[in-house]
Amino acid sequence: MRTNYQDFLKVHATIILCAGCSSVLGAGFNLPDQDAFATARGEAFAATADNPSAIFYNPAGIAQLTGGNLRGGLYGIYLDPSYTSPTTGNSYDNENKLHAIPQVFYTYGHENWPVSFGLGVYSPFGMGLEWPDGTGFRTATGGLESSLTYMTFNPVIAFKLAPNLFIGGGVSANYAYAHLKQGLTGNPGDYLEFKGDGWAVGYNFGALWQPCDELSFGGTFRSGTTANLQGHTLATYPGFPAYTSAASSEFNFPYETVLGVSYRPTPKWNLEFDAEYSDWGCVQSVDIMQATPSPLVSLSSLSIPLDWDSSWYFEWGGTRYFDNGWHASAGYIFNENSVPDANYAPAVTDLNKHFFSIGTGYKGEHLNFDIAYQFGYGPTRTVSGATGGSASANGQYNFISHAVLISAGWHF
Repeated sequence: MRTNYQDFLKVHATIILCAGCSSVLGAGFNLPDQDAFATARGEAFAATADNPSAIFYNPAGIAQLTGGNLRGGLYGIYLDPSYTSPTTGNSYDNENKLHAIPQVFYTYGHENWPVSFGLGVYSPFGMGLEWPDGTGFRTATGGLESSLTYMTFNPVIAFKLAPNLFIGGGVSANYAYAHLKQGLTGNPGDYLEFKGDGWAVGYNFGALWQPCDELSFGGTFRSGTTANLQGHTLATYPGFPAYTSAASSEFNFPYETVLGVSYRPTPKWNLEFDAEYSDWGCVQSVDIMQATPSPLVSLSSLSIPLDWDSSWYFEWGGTRYFDNGWHASAGYIFNENSVPDANYAPAVTDLNKHFFSIGTGYKGEHLNFDIAYQFGYGPTRTVSGATGGSASANGQYNFISHAVLISAGWHF
């Protein structure tokens, strides 16, 4: 009996860990929402970039700011993807619905200086899902739980090359923590879990050009990173002692590039379109190493293909400015999915998504603030071609989200 169980775990742990740990990424864990003003505009901000969150959206934009500028915010989201089984017809919802992601930015520049400085602390990736035990895909990637924390510390510097031309960039130190949990069999009571954390170094840069009062062009690039996560695995099975072992994995995070154009027909209107490309194609395979062989699970260095696809965000937004310092914005985003059917996993529930947003805010001599509401919707995606360890994830997936982002700042 023990020999059969060992063989069983070796096979299933290979499938679960190798397919799973990379799959907590994907467009489903991308977080472009770093400022309430930008979110209200559908994240179409690269060619405007006129508050401290430009550190993320386009670091060249901080050259437009003078004095000290501190701005922080909180992105709160209600995340409700759902799954319908093709065999039973039963529907299931994510049980980890509420998330809150903070961000803070600071910039300093002098009106007579050609250089400005900034520091941002934010999370460009993150969140997680938790599924009920009876879905039928508990042995698929992330069939029970998946979560990702990714925190970026990003100092930047920007230069004013001309009154209407700015460039900027910086380096980033990125902390990543991943957690994945799924069943070993179709029966409750057993699971295999991986937890690990690590650091990665990256960079970003951007440019902003306003050839006339009516037009502004912006572009930014955020590098990909590879985090070497060090942690452990934990395997449990009824009737056998739980076993933990040191384990490691390299996670790839994609590079992202954004190009935007802002049209300002009058000083009271700002309309913008951005196109953002995310290189999720960098996730082609993943290696997992477990350091200590055990009576339950024995893994050496393993690799399997994932073959994810790169994808686009298309972002439209507009802002109407009023004479009393107030403004109102609205926006729309279309986000392509990145995970093909063959490697589909409930850890991500990736599908084409539409996001609609509105917001308002105030900018005074010292105080400024914004609040935005964002509604996300994903039309039904039917997955029928999942194979191997993902086969039990076949079925129908839907996506709904409600988010509120509040940002406030002070000009010194």
